[in-house]
Amino acid sequence: MVAATTRRRPSGARRVPSGRRAGRAGRGVGGVGGGGGGGVGVGVGGGVGGVGQTAVMQLHTTTTGDGERHVGLVHGLGGDGATWQPLVDRMLATGRCTVTTVDLRGHGQSPRASSYRLDEFAADVAEALPTGLHGVVGHSLGGAVLVRAVEHLRPRRAVYLDPGFHLALPTTGLAGRLFWAVPPLTLGVAGLAQARKGKEVRAGYDAATTALLDGARERFDSRMAIGVLRDVAHSPVEVAPPAVPSTIVLSDDSPAVLPDPVARSLEAVGWEVRRLAGVHHDMHLEAPDRVSELVAALI
Repeated sequence: MVAATTRRRPSGARRVPSGRRAGRAGRGVGGVGGGGGGGVGVGVGGGVGGVGQTAVMQLHTTTTGDGERHVGLVHGLGGDGATWQPLVDRMLATGRCTVTTVDLRGHGQSPRASSYRLDEFAADVAEALPTGLHGVVGHSLGGAVLVRAVEHLRPRRAVYLDPGFHLALPTTGLAGRLFWAVPPLTLGVAGLAQARKGKEVRAGYDAATTALLDGARERFDSRMAIGVLRDVAHSPVEVAPPAVPSTIVLSDDSPAVLPDPVARSLEAVGWEVRRLAGVHHDMHLEAPDRVSELVAALI
C-alpha cells in the first residue's frame, strides 16, 4: 500500500546560522531560470551558502510511499512538487522508495515572498527536507538550489538533472550591459527558439502531464523570473569537487544551462556526468521511464 502524507514545518520563519558552504558554488546574488527551470547563482545575503542570516520560509512538502530508500525531489523554475508525478509514480511502483517533494517559495502551495534570492531558496530546502536521505534529485533551478543546500542535507548521493550551473547569457563588456539594460526584451528574443522547441516537446505530453504543468504555471509567482535569470547569469558555479557523491545528468538541451567545457571540468574534479541522448530539458516529463531507471541505478 502507498501511504501519502503532506507535511509542513511548524509555522513561523526562523533564522539559519551562516557559515555553511553550499556545494562549493561561486558567489553572486542568487537566482536561476531556463525553459522549465534552470540556472544558478549564490546570494551574498547569507543563510545556507551565504554570509549573514536568512529568514527561512515554511515550505509545502508531500511525502508518499513506504519504501526503504527515501528520496527528495526539488523542481525547476515555474514548476512545483506535483510536476514530478510521472517520475514519482514510477519510483513508487518499484516498492523501494519513499519520495518527498517540495514546493519552492513562490511555487505550488508554498507561500509567495517579497524576495527570491537563491540563498533563500536553498535555506528553505535545507530546512524542509530531512538530512541524510538516500538521495536528493534537483532539476534545473532545483539543481541550483540543491548544490547550495547539499552540504547541510548530506544525502548519500545528489543527482542534478540539467542543472543551471552556467547560464549561457552575456554578462560582461558592452554586450552584457546592453543585454541586461532591457531584460524583458532581450530575454524574450533569446528564448524564442527554445520556446518553439519546448512547445513541440509539450505537444507530445499526455493530458495528465499537461494539466500538471498548467496548474503549476497558475500557482507560480512569475515576478521572480527576470531577477533570478539575471542573478544566475552573473553567478556560475565554481569548478570544485562536490560536497557529496554527485551525478549530473544532461539532456540534448544542456549547453543552455551547463556548457560542455564546464561539464568536462566538473567531471575532472570528481563529479560523475551522464547523458540522456534524444531528450530535452524537462527530461523527467518527456522520458520518465529512462529517468526513473537512471535514478534507481544511482540511489
